[in-house]
Amino acid sequence: MNVRKREGESASSMLYRFSKIMQQSGVLKEAKKRRFHLRKNNKRARRLSALYKDKQERQIEQARRSGTM
Repeated sequence: MNVRKREGESASSMLYRFSKIMQQSGVLKEAKKRRFHLRKNNKRARRLSALYKDKQERQIEQARRSGTM
């Protein structure tokens, strides 16, 4: 992106204009998405994760029923 200072424009308004253009273009959003990109888990890991989550939910529900939670 190339932003030039207009005649009589302050530095803060130029910076505001630049950041507005950057947000509208989606460049920052794409950069953040690429920076924090995580690889997908394989089938086994997804299955184990789902089983663990299910087990935890059952334990919480059992604790609620028994009144310990």
